Amino acid sequence: MKPTRLLAALVCLPVFAAPIAAAAPDTGRSGRPAPEAKPAPKPVSLDELFARLRASEDPAEAKGIAKLIERRLDASGSPTADLLTDRARQAIAAHDFPLAAELMDRVTALEPNWSEGWNRRATVFWLLTDKDDAIADLRRALVLEPRHFEAWAAMGRIYESLDDKARALAAFRRAKALYPKMEKIGEAVDRLAPEVDGRDL
Repeated sequence: MKPTRLLAALVCLPVFAAPIAAAAPDTGRSGRPAPEAKPAPKPVSLDELFARLRASEDPAEAKGIAKLIERRLDASGSPTADLLTDRARQAIAAHDFPLAAELMDRVTALEPNWSEGWNRRATVFWLLTDKDDAIADLRRALVLEPRHFEAWAAMGRIYESLDDKARALAAFRRAKALYPKMEKIGEAVDRLAPEVDGRDL
């Protein structure tokens, strides 16, 4: 082969060799092909969590599921609303309930479709002994999220404090249907049911 032809052949070699090398599988150090990356698992939906909560027969497991649900409900989707809510929580801890109410007023105005915002403002009204407004806010929360078991339980406690045992029992039963292993809810139902149900006999 003439030198010019040999030089041309050597120049062309890398051009054809590169695709072959690129197409070779990545075997890693073991000599076996590297495993393909698995897609990330889908997050469990809120509907699935509520279904698991209803079905759970273990109190500890149910409590863990309830906390996951509460975390989902706690997310307003608005950094401003979250900040104001956190400040309201700090005001409650400092027993400055009027300030907490003012902050939660802003939250519900900013995010009127956030059920937990109404639930938290109801808590502030309860602390201010404004039971009518607390009940009104709980109703708003439950229109937005009918499965809010904490709101049902809170409504039951308020109605019981007003000696409206029939409505208290109905609210406690709704909470128990959503979260059967919820602490003290079963006791509340057992306490009120004989008296309330007995009135219809």
